[in-house]
Amino acid sequence: MNQMKYVNDTVRRQDRLMEEARALELLRDNEYGVLSMQDCDGSGYGVPLNYVWDGDHSIYIHCAPEGHKLKALEQNQRVSFCIIGHVHLLPRNFTTEYESVILRGEAHLHLSPEEMMRALHLLVDKLSPEFKDIGYKYSEKSFHRVNIIRVDFTEFSGKCKRVAKAD
Repeated sequence: MNQMKYVNDTVRRQDRLMEEARALELLRDNEYGVLSMQDCDGSGYGVPLNYVWDGDHSIYIHCAPEGHKLKALEQNQRVSFCIIGHVHLLPRNFTTEYESVILRGEAHLHLSPEEMMRALHLLVDKLSPEFKDIGYKYSEKSFHRVNIIRVDFTEFSGKCKRVAKAD
C-alpha cells in the first residue's frame, strides 16, 4: 500500500503550516473538495464534488458513467484535490482566516464492481449515516447508473492562517 507523505517544505509561508493531524481531520470530515486536472484541450479543469476518504491514501468520488471529467482523466490521470476548512473573512483587518489542504495523486478509473460497491457504501456511511439501510439498497438499484473514481494520493500539504484576537 502506498503511503501519503505530508510534504510542507514547498509551502512558501512556512509560518502558516497546518499540523498534519488537522490536515487529516479535514480530509476525513469535510464533505466536498475541488478535483483539478488537465482538460482534454490541455487547459486546467477543476470541479467541486463530494468524496469519501478510505482512511489510508485514497478517496472515492461518484459520478455518472460518462462525462467531461472522465474524458479528461482518461487522457491524464495526474490530479490535485483541494479541501477548504474553516474560513472567516475579517474585513476590518483586510485579511481572511482560513484552512486548506492540497493533495496530489493519480486518478484510477475502471474499478472492479466490488470496489465500486464498497466505495458507494463508504459514501453512504459518510454522507447519509442515518439512512444506511436505504442507502445501501439505493446503491444496488442505481449501480448501473454510477461510476466511481479512486484517487490515490502520494503527498499532501496543509496551510492555515489564524488572526490573534485584539484585547
